[in-house]
Amino acid sequence: MKLLSPLALFTVCGLLAAPLMAAQQAPELTGCAAKVKNIETQLEYARAHNNPFQVAGLEKALSEVKANCTEAGLKKEREKKVLDAKHEVSQRQADLDKAMKKGDPEKIDKRKNKLAESRKELQEALDQLDK
Repeated sequence: MKLLSPLALFTVCGLLAAPLMAAQQAPELTGCAAKVKNIETQLEYARAHNNPFQVAGLEKALSEVKANCTEAGLKKEREKKVLDAKHEVSQRQADLDKAMKKGDPEKIDKRKNKLAESRKELQEALDQLDK
């Protein structure tokens, strides 16, 4: 019995890891194809876990993406996110400058943290721009 449990566990782990290894070997999808694949993956998971409400929502999302998604539209959305993030960074920088003029160390730290967070969001938006 002791030997069976680790063996069964190893087998289950191997079976679960196989799709992940296969997914890593496939070329990375971009644009609308990536959105469709992501929704399909979520849909498989929802079906496997018998979640009918999530399945219905994902099926609707999948049909809408297939009907309305365009590469140009995605690029435009991503460019807008980058512009919004740049605006946010400049606003946070102005807030930090203002706090530094007042000299309140607590506000300066708070503004630095918010600026760092905004810069991280900008970097994420820039990274998404190429996908």
